[in-house]
Amino acid sequence: MTTSFYDDNAETYAARDRKPPTARLDAFLAALPEKARILELGCGGGQDCAYMLSKGFDVTPTDGSAELARQAEKLIGRPVKIMRFEELSAHEEFDGVWAEASLLHVPRADLPGILTLIRSALKQDGVFHASFKAGTAEGHDSFGRYYNYPSMEWLQALLDAGGWRDISINEVDGGGYDGKPTRWLHLATRK
Repeated sequence: MTTSFYDDNAETYAARDRKPPTARLDAFLAALPEKARILELGCGGGQDCAYMLSKGFDVTPTDGSAELARQAEKLIGRPVKIMRFEELSAHEEFDGVWAEASLLHVPRADLPGILTLIRSALKQDGVFHASFKAGTAEGHDSFGRYYNYPSMEWLQALLDAGGWRDISINEVDGGGYDGKPTRWLHLATRK
């Protein structure tokens, strides 16, 4: 199971040499008001949260893995809320939602509902960023982690149906924890 991978490998995963995606973070932060409230879904080792905090933003970090949350707390020096995506109950509380390489673990059938919860958590005109490993069918990687592997067209249709606007999806080459070449989809959109 995906969560048990992160619980069992939290220290190694959090300590890996991972630089925050500063170009994407800066673009996301530039679209927000000063000192905006940000919800981070799946904060992992806390590197992105630390970056956003250093820029003066009010970040609420969350992760579904209690062990990974503890690792992130060591880095950022503040509590991380242990929460699965389906437990999100905020209503118009956040200016932005940052979900870097986290929603890619949501089963395809559950993704529309999770996106509805995220939309509800955002204030009007709120900004949403997420990234996914590109593909055509859901499956598991060599570590047993589940991925929904959407195509750009599938993701675009899902966002359109959910009422999102100003949708931008970029497809780029990159890598991942498994060290394999990976096609990534980076999306930015507004409520």
